[in-house]
Amino acid sequence: MFKFLKASAPSETKVPDREIDAHYKKLRWQVFAGVFIGYAAYYLIRKNFSLAIPYLTDKTGEYAAYAYTKADLGIVMSMLGLAYGISKFVMGNVSDRSNPKYFITIGLVLSAIVTLIFGLVPGVFTSITAMVVLGALNGWFQGMGYPPGAKTMTNWFSTSERGVWWSWWNVSHNLGGGLIGPLALLGLAIFGAWQSLFYFPAIIALLAAVVMYFLMHDTPESKGLPAVEEYKGEKHIKKVESAHTLSAMDIFKKYILGNKFLWAIAIANIFVYFIRYGIIDWAPTYLKEVKHFTVDKQSWAYFMYEYAGIFGMLASGYLSDKVFKGHRAPPMLIFMIGVLIAIIVYWTNPAGNEWVDYACLIAIGFLIYGPVMMIGLQAADLVPRVATGTATGLTGLFGYLLGTVSAGWVMGKLVDLFGWDGGFYALIIACFLAFTFIAFTLLHKTSRQLESY
Repeated sequence: MFKFLKASAPSETKVPDREIDAHYKKLRWQVFAGVFIGYAAYYLIRKNFSLAIPYLTDKTGEYAAYAYTKADLGIVMSMLGLAYGISKFVMGNVSDRSNPKYFITIGLVLSAIVTLIFGLVPGVFTSITAMVVLGALNGWFQGMGYPPGAKTMTNWFSTSERGVWWSWWNVSHNLGGGLIGPLALLGLAIFGAWQSLFYFPAIIALLAAVVMYFLMHDTPESKGLPAVEEYKGEKHIKKVESAHTLSAMDIFKKYILGNKFLWAIAIANIFVYFIRYGIIDWAPTYLKEVKHFTVDKQSWAYFMYEYAGIFGMLASGYLSDKVFKGHRAPPMLIFMIGVLIAIIVYWTNPAGNEWVDYACLIAIGFLIYGPVMMIGLQAADLVPRVATGTATGLTGLFGYLLGTVSAGWVMGKLVDLFGWDGGFYALIIACFLAFTFIAFTLLHKTSRQLESY
C-alpha cells in the first residue's frame, strides 16, 4: 500500500556525459519552480484563520452572534500549530524515505480540501469543537510540505551553494503568506462574504498542486544523473547509507539523537516561532483594538510584514554563504538584536502614527525571517542528506509544538489577563532566549565537508 510514495531507486539508464549539464540545468529549474510554487500555495491556506478572528470576536457589530474570546480562538490556532509541529517531525521522518513529488502534492491537496470545508460548510463557525478539529487536520496536512521540500533542495543543490538557493526557496512562504491579505480583499470584493477568506485561496492552492506535480522530480539519480556533489565537482569525503538501507529509527538514532547543536537550534526555534506568529497572528486584532486600523489597513500591514521577510531571508542567506563562509549563527544573532528593537518601538508607538507601525512590522518581518529560514538551513547542514527531513522536522516540531501553540493560546491568554503589555513582555523575553540558544551554535565548527549518498 502507498508503494508509490517510496523514494525512487537510481535509474539504470544513465544520461550520456555530454548531456548531463543540459539535463541537470533543465531539471534543477523545473524542480525549484515546482517546490517554490507548491510551498507558496501551502501558505495561502495555512494562516487564514487569523484574518477571520476580528469577525469572530466582534461583540457589537453584525457578527456579534459569535463573540468568542481571544483565548477561545487562540485554541484553534494553537491546535493547528500543535498538529503541524507533530506532523512536521513524523511526516518529515517518513518523507526521508519517500518520493517528495508525491508526498508534498498529496499534503497540499488534503490541506486545500479542509480549507474549503472551513469556508463552505454551514455551521463550522458556530462550534469551537468543529473549528479545533478542522484546524488540527489542516495543521497535520500542512506538515507534509516543508520536509519533502527541504529534502528536494538537498537532493538538487549542493552544500556550497545551498545558502543562496535555500533563501530563494524560502521566499515562497512569504509570497504565499503575504498574498493572504490582498486575496482576502479580492475575495470579499468578488464573493461579498468573509468566508471567502478560506475557500478562495483553497481553490488557487488546488490549481498550484497540479502545476507542482508536473514540475517536480525525486532525486537526480532517479533521472539517470549523478549526485549533485559529483555534478558540481565537489570532493566526496565520507560515505553514508541511503534511504533504501536505513530505517526511520536508524536515521533518528544515528544522525539526530546525539546531535547537540541540532537540539540547540530546535529549542531556539521555539522562541523564534513564538515571535514570528505572536506578531503576525495577532497583528489584525492588535492593530484594530489599539491602533484603530481599518480592515484594509490591517490586511496591508499583514502583507508588508510577510513581504519584508523576503528580503530578510535573502540577505541572511547571502551573508551566511558569502560573508560568514557557511556559518549560519552570526547573521541570525545580528537579526535577533534588530527584532528586539523593532518590537519595543511597535509596542510603545502611540496610536495615530500609522507609518511608524507599518515601518515596525516591515522591520520585524525583515529581521525575524532571517532566523526562521536559517534554522531550517542549519538543521540541513548539521546532518547528511538522508536525514534532512527528520532534522528539519525536529526544528519544526519544536517551533510549532511550543512556539506557535504559545503564540496562539498563551499569547491570547496573556492579553486577556494583562492586556497587550503582557503579550509584549512575553515577546521580549522570547527574543533574549532565542539569542541565547542560537549563540550556543557558535561553538560548532563550520565545515564544507560533503557526503556521498
